[in-house]
Amino acid sequence: MGSICDFLENELLDHVFNGSYSPPATVYLALSTADPTDDASGLSEPSGNGYSRQAIGFDAAATRKVESSAQVSFDEATDSWGTLTHWALMDAETEGNAMAHGALENSKDVVSGNTPSVAAAEVYVEFSANELSDYLANKLLDFAFRNQAFAQPDTYVGLTTATVSDSDDGDTITEVSGGNYARKQVNPNGGASPTWDLASGGIVDNTHAVTFAEATASWGTVTGVVVVDASSAGNLLFYDNSEVTDQEVGIGDTVEFGAGDLDAQLT
Repeated sequence: MGSICDFLENELLDHVFNGSYSPPATVYLALSTADPTDDASGLSEPSGNGYSRQAIGFDAAATRKVESSAQVSFDEATDSWGTLTHWALMDAETEGNAMAHGALENSKDVVSGNTPSVAAAEVYVEFSANELSDYLANKLLDFAFRNQAFAQPDTYVGLTTATVSDSDDGDTITEVSGGNYARKQVNPNGGASPTWDLASGGIVDNTHAVTFAEATASWGTVTGVVVVDASSAGNLLFYDNSEVTDQEVGIGDTVEFGAGDLDAQLT
């Protein structure tokens, strides 16, 4: 399984919650003799001897996963490249930033005269289940690795009264209704309060308190929180069924999340 690197986690979170990210037109596959790790500090590519990164393409994201669409062949080695154990996806042919990394299915001891290749679908990146919607998972994968357009969404915080799942959208969640309830818009960093802070360490949180209007009728038992891209209906982005302690909200009550209480995370 491919893991998204720290660089891309922050860029994608900021694209959703703050400033826009421009993904590369071409993604390059790099080979490494060590695990690159999430911060790319372990990336150890061959140097010289005919080695260079190669462009890689991906099939459309499905079920929270994007896979390489064809075999990637490297140039013939003119001397040893060492034992290659891992791969990394890079946003430039040289230098640049690591976007994701993973282990090769089988290590490759490349010597002079070899022409290494990586099979179709051997390189893949996926989001694990829970708290990130299927909709957003596929959109982010297509955006980052296939350069498919994904406009920055508006972000609204909503309250739910039943369990939310990855496949839900803004219509299918069971949300508070009536009694002066409305989703609360939270704006990009630097905008009108309340805002999100800038992504760091793969996390974005709310810079200011997010305060809902006072309830004028019972809202029932609030069991979770969602982030959606519209004031009504729309698409589910993030959710948490345990972010809040189950709580009855009655007439005159006010629901508030203090600054820093709402976290959205990619790992």
